[in-house]
Amino acid sequence: MVTPNLAEARAAVATLTGGGQAPGGTADEDLAEALRVGWDAQSVTVTAGARGAFLATIGTAELVPTVPVDSSDPCGAGDRFAASVAAHLAAGASVHRSVASAVADAAHWVEAGGAAAFRDGRIGPQGPVSARAADRPLAEDPQEAAIHAVAATRARGGTVVATGGCFDVLHPGHLETLRRARALGDVLVVLLNSDDSVRRLKGPGRPVVGQQDRAALLMGLRDVDGVLVFDEDDPRAALDRLRPDVWAKGGDYTPEMLPEASLVRDWGGRVEVLPYLPGRSTTGIVERITSGNVDAH
Repeated sequence: MVTPNLAEARAAVATLTGGGQAPGGTADEDLAEALRVGWDAQSVTVTAGARGAFLATIGTAELVPTVPVDSSDPCGAGDRFAASVAAHLAAGASVHRSVASAVADAAHWVEAGGAAAFRDGRIGPQGPVSARAADRPLAEDPQEAAIHAVAATRARGGTVVATGGCFDVLHPGHLETLRRARALGDVLVVLLNSDDSVRRLKGPGRPVVGQQDRAALLMGLRDVDGVLVFDEDDPRAALDRLRPDVWAKGGDYTPEMLPEASLVRDWGGRVEVLPYLPGRSTTGIVERITSGNVDAH
């Protein structure tokens, strides 16, 4: 992987186009894609300092944002970013996960004091530990991943977010809820209804996908850091064990309508109700499949 910064990326684009500088119309967010096309690469990352990193892959281009940190010395952040990306790719993580983790690792490196702190022995060769999803092996047990991610986040004073549901037959509504929930803090744990719990809530024909596979699918998403399966009909017991800083739910109701809202507030947590995409539901998908109307949406 090549990880140029903005200045290096502009110089590289200029070389590709045969000019003395990158075309004036090439915005920062377009540099990675310009290089990806020019180099005929599958992906290119351009680091952007305190903004994070621009990532271009085939079909997507996005800014992977960093977390704000208090530091005036970014020395070594680029090296930390490159080393982190390489390590996560070597461990089998996706490009998106590797870049997201590297952005977080670089920020934590800077926050901890960077090269000066490394020389003084205040941080070791492994650097500050990020709680991003990319930090865990892809085959790691979802519950172990949740415990590790939450512990690492709390150790550095971060915000733990949890959401919950059946997540049976993933659809865009689920993805939007998870994306918005993850944006509320530093780590996201999904409290997942067990198969028995889903059957009691949804009927004998559900779930369509078993709990182990549902957990594995959730763990494959970049916004999910861990999954905890619970057997009860509602998540209150699981929430009381986890005690997240934020409890996020997608739906068309108010926090007062959630039976777990008062419990979350008891330990100082807050409840967020997230908007969801209308017309998307697992029940609707299953009904269309069983009726043979699979082309309706």
